[in-house]
Formats: sequence, structure tokens, C-alpha cells
Amino acid sequence: MPSEPRQVPLTHTGEARPIATAARLINAAAYGLSRVAAAIAAITMVLVVALIMVEIVLRGAFATSTFIMDEFVGYGVAAITFLSLGYALESGSLIRVNVLLTHLGNGIVRRLVEAFCVGTTLALAVFIAWYFWKSVARSWARGSVSETVAQVPLWIPEGLVLIGLSIFALQLLAYLLRVLTGGQLIGDDITAEGHGE
Repeated sequence: MPSEPRQVPLTHTGEARPIATAARLINAAAYGLSRVAAAIAAITMVLVVALIMVEIVLRGAFATSTFIMDEFVGYGVAAITFLSLGYALESGSLIRVNVLLTHLGNGIVRRLVEAFCVGTTLALAVFIAWYFWKSVARSWARGSVSETVAQVPLWIPEGLVLIGLSIFALQLLAYLLRVLTGGQLIGDDITAEGHGE
């Protein structure tokens, strides 16, 4: 788990190039937002577990229910999943298939493959975030609510997914810039282990 964002290198003279400066700012913003979102995801997980425990006690001891547990746990799981994506990427916890990368070493070929993969994932994340933006805007404009007892405004759970996707896309952009400017790659330690270094 990184305690600070991975760094974007400076030029050999110690001066920051304009793209390196922009990359550093985006990297710092993405890292900060990812940590905040991960903390919110952790708090949400605690709240989901607490709701489940309350439901167990109510059903077991009092033969009643909150009547909202299934819905809220579903929203909570979606929020936990998407809000933690950016931090999982930065910390190297996101599942990646490194079969090819372990054989490429740390040279220019690995950076090109990494840039292609990250760029493709970024495009997909932006597309999905755009779709969710349209859905959140539509739910907000129409005042759509869930068809349950709680009647939760649908823009709230959809908005949490949108926030998580947006932070993930920002983290992908920061990582793409880091790859292109010669910064530290995610999984460098895995590649080093794969080559016995």
C-alpha cells in the first residue's frame, strides 16, 4: 500500500518539463481523491455490515425486518466496488494479468504495451462514466426513485458509481502520464521477481 503517490521523474537537470509538471499535479490529485474514496468505501463497508447485523437481530429475535436491507446492501456493494477502484489501481491491488509484462522487462517495449493497455482501459472507463453521467442526469431530472419501501432517489447510488468511475479514470490518466514520462510502473516489483533481479 503506497503511503505517497508514485513519482513522475524530472529531467536530468532536475527541472520539471511542462508535461512532467502536469503529470505530477494530476498524479497528486488522483492519489488524494483515490485515498478519500477508499476511506469512504471502507466506512460504507462497516455500515453495510452493521445493517446486516441489525437485520439478523431483528429477524431472529423480533420476527420483523428493516425491509430495506437487500436494497441498501446492494447500493453499498456497488459504492464499495467503484469507490475503491482508483486506490486499488494505484496500490497495485487491482487484478492484472502480468504474464506478458513479466517477460518484457522494464524497457521501452513494456512501456509501450503498458501505455496501450492503460489508454484502452482509460477510454473504456471514460465511456462507462459518460453513460453513468447520462443516467444520473436523467434520474435527477425525472426525480426517479427506487420501487421499494425506501424510495431512494436513483441518482444517489448511480452518482456514487459515477464518482468512483471518474476517480478511476483520473487515476488511469495519472498512470498513463507516469508511463509516458518514464515514471514508476505498477508491478515493477513483480517484473523484477519474474526476472530474478
